[in-house]
Amino acid sequence: MEETLIILKPDCVEKRICGEVISRFEAAGLEIVAAKVMQLDAAILREHYAHVADKPFFPEIEAFMSSRPVIALILRGDSAISRVRDLLGPTNSKEAPAGTIRGDLGADMMRNVVHASDGPGTAAEEKKRFFPEL
Repeated sequence: MEETLIILKPDCVEKRICGEVISRFEAAGLEIVAAKVMQLDAAILREHYAHVADKPFFPEIEAFMSSRPVIALILRGDSAISRVRDLLGPTNSKEAPAGTIRGDLGADMMRNVVHASDGPGTAAEEKKRFFPEL
């Protein structure tokens, strides 16, 4: 069994589609093992997006991701990381096919409904970052 972190982003919360997104994960056989509503601050965003924190577009990411609360989840299941990423579709919602979460519900590269860990190492780091109590 593998675990992965996902974040239902501000656009997901704003559009009131969190239940729909979670239902898709559950229908695919993934189990929620932790969940919480969080208001992301500058410190956690700079750590989470350290790979782009020095880029000119980072302030836009920071403003968007801190614009309203998000929902962080740890999902568990066989091949959870790759299965979640398949359910989501490509990062850019404009390129995501119909039937994927981003293709059906996302708007663009940033407003793409859900962040998901991209590999086992990242998942482990992100779980510690967003769920240090576990």
